[in-house]
Amino acid sequence: MKSIRTNPFKRSAKWAAGALSAVALTCGVTVAQAQQAYPNGPIRLVVGYAAGGTTDILARSLGEQLGKILGQTIIVDNKPGAASNIGAAFVAQAKPDGYTLYMATVASHGINPALYRGKLTFDPIKDFAPVSMVASIPLMLVVNPSLPVKSIKELIEYAKKNPGKLNYASSGNGSPGHLAAAVFNDATQVKIEHIPFKGGNPANTSVLAGETQMTFATVPGALPHVVSGKLVALGVTTKQRSSELPNVPTIAEAANLPTYDISTWNAILAPKGTPEAIVTKLNAAIGQAMKSPELRQRFEKEGAMPLTSTPQELNDFIVAEVDRWGKVVDKTPMSTN
Repeated sequence: MKSIRTNPFKRSAKWAAGALSAVALTCGVTVAQAQQAYPNGPIRLVVGYAAGGTTDILARSLGEQLGKILGQTIIVDNKPGAASNIGAAFVAQAKPDGYTLYMATVASHGINPALYRGKLTFDPIKDFAPVSMVASIPLMLVVNPSLPVKSIKELIEYAKKNPGKLNYASSGNGSPGHLAAAVFNDATQVKIEHIPFKGGNPANTSVLAGETQMTFATVPGALPHVVSGKLVALGVTTKQRSSELPNVPTIAEAANLPTYDISTWNAILAPKGTPEAIVTKLNAAIGQAMKSPELRQRFEKEGAMPLTSTPQELNDFIVAEVDRWGKVVDKTPMSTN
């Protein structure tokens, strides 16, 4: 009888292959279970601005409602700096597990890719997984009462009759207010000079003091002064009127500029690679949160129109915004003041 000896190397190889298969299967189950159980801990919602601003207020309002729906605490983490680029870069590099999200804006995912071309450490499209749009916020063109105009048409006529005599304040080079005015200048063929400030409040203060004559301000920042009569509202930048100022026309209708439609906006993004199941769950939760009358009221108080979207719709929107604002930035002079 011949002795049959098993090759020890073949036996080890078979054992190793079986062990690896078991580990892979176990890991697959673990990942699937983790995604199904999501979320099982606090979620960080990063805001690229300091506390107290519109984006921060909307994030906290959304986070409170979203936390109730998901059964977990939503922690708003303010990471201001570099026109929101610091916060965006942080999230782009975060672990794609659904526990770190970003409150994106027209700055971080529309304007900044062109304004900081070659300097960003993140790609606004490739490094993020879109979840849902959450808000659209109009700007409002307001003027000092001493300016002898009461409508957009009168402003255009006055600017054409007085070339070089008008100026507008903004919260800084490349800010939404700056670029909204640049688009307005181009569309109406007027020349209103840009005076940049370091923030929306200093810009509004300069118009209130008569140092500058107008600004494209956020609705919450300018509304109290419009109500008190210290500023005159001529128009809003979106195609729809603001719910806070229903009697103020849109610039599109007042100046017969059908394509003039500018808004600041907010959307929720996750790091690229976040599992689709988690993105889908977050999208559904945001959609549910936006149905809350309390949340909608809070948003509208900030001049924001509550919105939702599918992840694909948001992706397409961001791609279009990057392209749109890239063209505007490229042809808009930046002041050295």
